[in-house]
Amino acid sequence: MKKQTLHFESIGGASGDMILGALIGLGVPVEELNEELKSLNVDPFEIVAEEVVEQGMGGIRARVDVHEHHHHHDHGHDHHHGRHLSTILKLIGASGLPESAKVQASEVFRRIGQAEAEIHNIEIEKIHFHEVGAMDSIIDIVGCCLALHKLGVDGVSIRSLPQGHGTIECAHGSYPNPAPATLKLLKDFPTEQVDEPFELVTPTGAALLSAWRTAAAPTSGSRALKTAYSFGHRKLNGRPNLLRATLYESVEDQTADECLVLECNLDDTTPELVGCLFDQLLEAGVLDVFTTPVFMKKQRQGILLTVLCLPSDRERMLDLVFRESSTFGIREHLSKRTVLVRFFERVATPYGEVRVKIGKRNDEVVSNSPEIEDCRKLAKEHGVPVEKVYRAALSKADAIK
Repeated sequence: MKKQTLHFESIGGASGDMILGALIGLGVPVEELNEELKSLNVDPFEIVAEEVVEQGMGGIRARVDVHEHHHHHDHGHDHHHGRHLSTILKLIGASGLPESAKVQASEVFRRIGQAEAEIHNIEIEKIHFHEVGAMDSIIDIVGCCLALHKLGVDGVSIRSLPQGHGTIECAHGSYPNPAPATLKLLKDFPTEQVDEPFELVTPTGAALLSAWRTAAAPTSGSRALKTAYSFGHRKLNGRPNLLRATLYESVEDQTADECLVLECNLDDTTPELVGCLFDQLLEAGVLDVFTTPVFMKKQRQGILLTVLCLPSDRERMLDLVFRESSTFGIREHLSKRTVLVRFFERVATPYGEVRVKIGKRNDEVVSNSPEIEDCRKLAKEHGVPVEKVYRAALSKADAIK
């Protein structure tokens, strides 16, 4: 089963228009976005994508031009004074956009609302979206979610995002850089400090990428199909204001009938370091990794580390285990295995969208499993037990053939 992943590399940061430009660069027609987004029933607008050359590299610079109707009092007022979350969600819900784009765009706005509510210590529905509630930001966010839907990828990966320093100006006055909302949205997201006195990642960019991110990197053995470069509107001091997006294709969990099993005993290391190695192995693209408590000489407690990988990944995995653990030797053997053909589907629940792993044998669905991280995230946002979200996703998944 072939699987496509969208991988972002952020050199100069990320904003709504930079992400939109990258998706247009990968082949989403800007005319289709402009046409379909009309169903949002907002002021006339146009997404403009220009081909530019910056520092010797060709790419896209996108922007949203809004033609305000000043005689429509509501629109003019809203544009300048922000909107409430419920107003934006109704706008999205009433549109004729594809369901998955609506679910994702609503999720992004809820994330921003949650972050703002925590910062200002008020209820989410009392939050006024200022910059992010402006018409161009609404088109940015909904446009990005629609473009992602059109690309039809199975996952989005990004390693980290750059952060600038200094202060930035926004509706509430001068704020430290990055903006408090951006920092909230990037909680647990890998970031790197860079020497640029500008806002590199906007709350919109942070909300989109944190909502979409499913991995740090494409799976091992993926091949690049197409790359696009998208440029921001500001000139940075020491780096190009650039976001690169690459479409990768991989064979989802090869149903290989053979895998390599690597094993070693660890008894002179702290469990936390084994946990770090565990995560690194998963990120490196192993088929599976697990640990088993064992008793060693003189009944010393130890850990048996077992790694399953493709035979072609042998050298890489051996290097990783030797480098990151205290072992002096690794046992290995080839093992036959039978696996289900598997792929991911997204299902809509009352709490938001959940990815479900589907397993097929002889073209028949025999297994489905909601992604627990998605369930945990939504449960936290809605203040409900994780099991409630899990069951809601499971009941929707049962309908998948």
